[in-house]
Amino acid sequence: MPYQIYMPTALIRCGGATVKFRDEYDCDLYSAKLTLSDERISLHITPKCPVSFEELSVVGFADVTEDDRVFMNGYQSWTDSREMMPGERMRGIEQIPAPVIRKYNFDKYGDYNFAHYSPRKGVFHGWTYAYVRSGEEYRLCGSLSERCGFTRIVLLTDRQRIKISRECEGAEYSEPFYAVDCAILNGREKEVFDRWAEMTGASACGDPGIIRGYTSWYRHYEDISEEKLIHDLEAMLETKMPADIFQIDDGYQTAVGDWLSVDGKKFPEGIRPVADRIHAEGLKAGLWLAPFVCERNSSLMELHPDWILKDEDGKPLAAGCNWSGSYALDIYNSEVREYLREVFDTVLNEWGFDLVKLDFLYAACIRPYGGRSRGQIMCEAMDFLRELCGDKLILGCGVPLGAAFGKVDYCRIGCDVGLSWNDNIIMRQTHRERVSTKNSMLNTIFRRQLNGRFFGSDPDVYLLREDSNRLFPCQKQSLTVINHLFGSVLFTSDDVGTYSDRQERVLTQARNRVGAETEYADYTDGVVTLHLNVRGRPGTLRLDTCDGRLF
Repeated sequence: MPYQIYMPTALIRCGGATVKFRDEYDCDLYSAKLTLSDERISLHITPKCPVSFEELSVVGFADVTEDDRVFMNGYQSWTDSREMMPGERMRGIEQIPAPVIRKYNFDKYGDYNFAHYSPRKGVFHGWTYAYVRSGEEYRLCGSLSERCGFTRIVLLTDRQRIKISRECEGAEYSEPFYAVDCAILNGREKEVFDRWAEMTGASACGDPGIIRGYTSWYRHYEDISEEKLIHDLEAMLETKMPADIFQIDDGYQTAVGDWLSVDGKKFPEGIRPVADRIHAEGLKAGLWLAPFVCERNSSLMELHPDWILKDEDGKPLAAGCNWSGSYALDIYNSEVREYLREVFDTVLNEWGFDLVKLDFLYAACIRPYGGRSRGQIMCEAMDFLRELCGDKLILGCGVPLGAAFGKVDYCRIGCDVGLSWNDNIIMRQTHRERVSTKNSMLNTIFRRQLNGRFFGSDPDVYLLREDSNRLFPCQKQSLTVINHLFGSVLFTSDDVGTYSDRQERVLTQARNRVGAETEYADYTDGVVTLHLNVRGRPGTLRLDTCDGRLF
């Protein structure tokens, strides 16, 4: 079939008036043109004065059969994103009681406040890109830029309809822009994703190579110290484990937001000596930061309440329920920007870190303001981070992925792994961004096409240790293999000096799968079937998502 979209119609709502057209439209406020070619669909708007829109969409027909599979990219790094059956229902947080949502701010992590989750089956929405797969054939719709606002794709399989929209809440446009600008591609997996990356311009900088190493989070969480980190560094060196980076995660600072206040009890001489020791061993040093948030108990929150983004009622805007409570910073506040310049200059130049893992980035665009939409804010926030980091490595996390294309070297593409397979039954009823080893692996599989095209994918850590977790050996083996198949960031949080011969064999077998090509993956009845080509040898690998077994 030549297109994924048939008989496209532009739909614009502005100032309470709605217009629909197939070609061109002109009025006192703006002119618009809808164009469909072999590989691209676009809706171009030329404002005649500063103008805001309630809706900017292209709607059309799209064939979806009951045998097809549907993928809709989730809002940010952690949002669950997998192939779905056409008759499935997409669930948000409507099942959570409102007081619980307010208490834990579950609605702040994803798109729940600005995207509609239908109670009907077969109604799907996603962000930046989506596809329908028929066997080995893909029909891909991929945004060519998110700079004018996030691209939302809605698919109604029961009505054979597709809608592509620019999420434009809060934006005021005065210059010509693309309200919709998407690649519409048909073909095999490699063909369509290579072409999409080429059309976005990301293919020129999308493959930074594989990095291996250690991160402290899942071994110590916030309970880190210089002594513990040096122990883990020495253990890794003694095993001669292939490594490029040793990354220090959360816990070195006295509070989230107070990045230059290093905990003196944990690091009596500051954090620089640890970075120096890492460098002395021939490794790059990495450090975790969450630059766009602070916690309630931070000095920043106490001393600079005017730095905090406010909600519609003028109250500090919560960004989640982490730590003592997290709040979003106003990235357009000049003092916030100067503070972050000082932080990054200190971390990268004075302390000497080579990589920064930048987390909870979605907080920058948690609400539209200042005449900008969420997508515009997020893209400008990523521009700012790239400026601050220069040529140092960025590992993005908790970020709407389209805004990270071309701005980060590596990016998380799933939620945090857990110390169990899929958490408990209560947590499984919460938001789509929750901690889950199962969901993390599904995201790694079904966002695999981004790896090496738009950035190096970070599937989160693999864990092989025996202590302090409820993952079964088969689940840890599956996690390790999937990460090596589809990731460019191959980190662990284990004390690798304790690995047994069996654990070493599992890791060696996983390393041997690096570089495998995937023809396609299918998810049916809880089993993912991977059709692989490992160094010219075709094969099939299956993951049972009920128990985490690979077979």
